[in-house]
Amino acid sequence: MRVLLVEDEPDLGVAIKRILNQQKYLVDWVMDGTEAWNYLDDQKTQYTLAIFDWLIPGISGLDLLRKLRAKNNPLPVLMLTAKDRMEDKVAGLDAGADDYLVKPFGMAEFLARLRALQRRSPQIQTEQLHVDNLTLDYATRSVYRLDPNSSKQEISLTNKEFQLLEYFMKHPNQILTSDQIRNQLWEVSADTISNVVAAQVRLLRRQLAQVDSAHLIETVHGTGYCFNRTDEPK
Repeated sequence: MRVLLVEDEPDLGVAIKRILNQQKYLVDWVMDGTEAWNYLDDQKTQYTLAIFDWLIPGISGLDLLRKLRAKNNPLPVLMLTAKDRMEDKVAGLDAGADDYLVKPFGMAEFLARLRALQRRSPQIQTEQLHVDNLTLDYATRSVYRLDPNSSKQEISLTNKEFQLLEYFMKHPNQILTSDQIRNQLWEVSADTISNVVAAQVRLLRRQLAQVDSAHLIETVHGTGYCFNRTDEPK
């Protein structure tokens, strides 16, 4: 899942980004509301969640939220702020925040709030993704295949391999170009090499081969890749 983090406190931003990366989230971190709006307005990048600090340079977190909702964008947003007065909480929720967390906070509570947003938001995927006999489980951050005896064969994936498989499984039987994959799986600020997508697909195929599933990823020469499901009714 891809998250937009808007936080101008360097130490807090680093801590949040680190723990989200550990949970296999892909994070674009910006420290300015105007830059954040440019990210949100970019149709090439699809975010699953956003985390806005209230007091940031440029467009405030509250105004950023209002602009987002004015465009009828339902992106789930967790608001972070040192403002703990009831009227401030009401203002944030009325502007369209899905949840509100007052600083300072513990990372365990922070992650629990994000999980709660995922569970109750229709914008966010269910607990699991299923394609063919592969299952991607968000709760355990695991991927496994059921063998003919219905036993789980778990696959060990790096964060990037997990994110790539998730993207493929969300778009079965669709041709995804290398540019689409790069835009969705690497941070906007990342300095990637030209063949980074091909290299990552090769690594994922190697892992899937351990459970006889590498064939699901088809190379569409000159275009990109297609994740072919074989369990659709004929």
